[in-house]
Amino acid sequence: MQILKFGGSSVSSPERIKSLSKLVQQFSKNEKVVVVFSAFGGVTNDLLSVATLARDRDDSYKELLTTIEKRHLKAVRELLPVDQQSAVLSKVKSFMNHLETLCEGVFLLSELSDKTTHVISGFGEMLSTEIISAYLKLSEKDTLLVDARELIVCRNFKEKVQVSYEPSNTKIRQYFNNHDAQIYIVPGFISKNSEGVPSTLGRGGSDFTAAILGAALNLKKVYIYTDVNGMYTANPNLVSQAYPLKHISYEEAMELSHFGAKVLYPPTLQPLINQNIEIHIKSTFDPDSHGTVISRSSKKNFRWVTGITHIDAISLLNVEGSGMVGIPGFSKRLFEALYLSGINVVLITQASSEHSICIAVRDDEALEARNVLNDAFEAEVSSGKIKAVKIEDDVAIIALVGDRMKSHHGLSGKMFSALGHNNINIRAIAQGASERNISAVIAKKDVTKALNLLHEEFFEVPSKELNLFITGVGNVGGKLLQQLHKQEAYLLQKLRLKVRVLGISNSRKMLFSENGIDLNSWQEDLAKADECAPEAFFETIKKLNLRNSIFVDNTASEVIAGWYKHYLRNSISVVTCNKIACADSFENYQELQDLAREYGASFLYETNVGAGLPIIDTLQNLMASGDQILKIQAVLSGSLNFVFNNYKAEAPFHSIVRKAMEEGFTEPDPRIDLSGVDVARKILILARESGLQLELEDIEKDSFLSEASLNAADNAEFFEIIEKDEASFQKMYREAEAEGAELKYVAQLQNGKAKVGLQKVHAQHPFANLSGSDNIVLFFTERYPEQPLIVKGAGAGADVTASGIFADVIRIGKR
Repeated sequence: MQILKFGGSSVSSPERIKSLSKLVQQFSKNEKVVVVFSAFGGVTNDLLSVATLARDRDDSYKELLTTIEKRHLKAVRELLPVDQQSAVLSKVKSFMNHLETLCEGVFLLSELSDKTTHVISGFGEMLSTEIISAYLKLSEKDTLLVDARELIVCRNFKEKVQVSYEPSNTKIRQYFNNHDAQIYIVPGFISKNSEGVPSTLGRGGSDFTAAILGAALNLKKVYIYTDVNGMYTANPNLVSQAYPLKHISYEEAMELSHFGAKVLYPPTLQPLINQNIEIHIKSTFDPDSHGTVISRSSKKNFRWVTGITHIDAISLLNVEGSGMVGIPGFSKRLFEALYLSGINVVLITQASSEHSICIAVRDDEALEARNVLNDAFEAEVSSGKIKAVKIEDDVAIIALVGDRMKSHHGLSGKMFSALGHNNINIRAIAQGASERNISAVIAKKDVTKALNLLHEEFFEVPSKELNLFITGVGNVGGKLLQQLHKQEAYLLQKLRLKVRVLGISNSRKMLFSENGIDLNSWQEDLAKADECAPEAFFETIKKLNLRNSIFVDNTASEVIAGWYKHYLRNSISVVTCNKIACADSFENYQELQDLAREYGASFLYETNVGAGLPIIDTLQNLMASGDQILKIQAVLSGSLNFVFNNYKAEAPFHSIVRKAMEEGFTEPDPRIDLSGVDVARKILILARESGLQLELEDIEKDSFLSEASLNAADNAEFFEIIEKDEASFQKMYREAEAEGAELKYVAQLQNGKAKVGLQKVHAQHPFANLSGSDNIVLFFTERYPEQPLIVKGAGAGADVTASGIFADVIRIGKR
């Protein structure tokens, strides 16, 4: 004999019932089959809603009852030929009349007891099996509908139900010894108590029904068919990379089901373990797939961690106070009070100081639990020996589960480290001596992030997912998106980095996609997207709450730079080519550094100086290794270098500046570059990285532009003025040419002071003969006092700046 159970999703429509009937017939060809069915998908919820509406004297319960009735009558008419419908329609009507009478009573009394709730919620299974058994009889006449209430005896404690196994086993064995059919149809979920009053086995109780029958009949296997292909490494609705587990032990299945794996109702395992009966969880929609086999041994599972799961709808209660320390029997009083009130404790943790006990209970029991405990310890609360118990809502429990965890060191450290690096705060921790489960209480809003993070850490091919949110998609941002798109496969294959762009914005629009933005069509998609504001962009990223989130700023906006601290406080890393934040007040610069450390985020700005050149990284490495900076000399403006490399007093100065703008070597306002402000910011950043607390106004600036041009109202007026100033530019060039020198805009840091300005550079100097937009930095240090450490290369342009940002993103991925 075989026993099969089909859940509500498997019988949610006539089409699905027809499909599963073929599977039942395959089993019944060779041996007798007991088939347990749940109610049609969603009907139990509807019945509970009907009961609640009736209790609240809401007439709409009648409309919902009518909907339930029509659904079942329609199923009869679609499944059965006309000449076979009458008896079944009559039975459905009879059930519905009985149900209507019960609900009328609830409505009139405005009272809904636990007993009545059990009775009303059990009608779904009686309706479904009446219809399904009639349909199966069309092809297998030897089909018998069994009333599970006559077989399974339970006892009620408050709203909770426990099975009385001895009388149940006796009734089950007697029934099957005295009856002979090829297919037995059994409604799941329902039972009767010892007084003969109908009851249920709890939500998900159809699994339990199959297990009780399988154990009583001493079968070798119990098949549970559901809408997914077994038990998964994590909830596949929350973790897209989750996959089914082929083999797990009873203990692992118990832990996973208890901690929220809804594929299996937790009590299902109780009657099967002692008799070593296997459970096969399979998909109704893919019955040939392996699914999950639950048995005594998990030796076929070679992973240290078997699964990651969670429980939602949890509240924490903390009992604390000096009056608990060293007092024998305190814990007994606490848990006894909860037991007598029928409150189940999901998690317990107690500090070795005995100063506090933290417990987790279901949300719907939290208020009662708090009141029970405050009453139980009223004397201690009144005298101040312990504090009044308070509830902490909006939390959830996540858990690592696995039989082999106890054989592997460092799993808990790996778990908590991964959570901590993503700003997931842990409120409580519990780990049993069996080391089969490590549980942590976290904020409910962090559940999806935590599950994906831990699944990536413990189950996936060693790789890391980076979620990028990019603002500024002009020259630099556009090139960055091209590079990311081009290198996507390389990053995954060679560096094990899965880089996804989930959000982009410009000054007008912002576009988000949780599955990743299509980098082939982002321009068109962005044009049709929502209006953008920096706050809205930040709030959307914060709400998504994804692991390894990185905000990338490709703008020169002071407003955007002002949002960096908000990102860092939410453990969202920041990568930027925008120099404003790091060149702002030293207090703000230091605050950003501190926030990055405090919240485990990265704040990287290599492109602030030298675009894609490793200038800041080189300086940081020198400082970290104990070297001391004596002097820094540098040509730090690719824009100015481009201008003075191309200005030969043949074409006018303003035309060279326009060319630099057109080729993307200057900021949108070229005065930022030509005034020396940009270079001053860069040397300021290097000064700060070398340990100095300088401000921008401390930088001595020697400008070669006239005051009138610097104070121009806009770019048009600026160009008009410098066109008129051509004679002064000619003079500077001719004087340098007469000395055999070149004009370079140089930044210098020495003896705690910094200055920037135009200088004449002779042929023997390292700054001579710089081509195009090249930058060069000379680091004179204690280790390099005479011959400086030189970093040289292209220091401006969209491509190299984008590559520098790209490198910072990769640097975060490798951490």
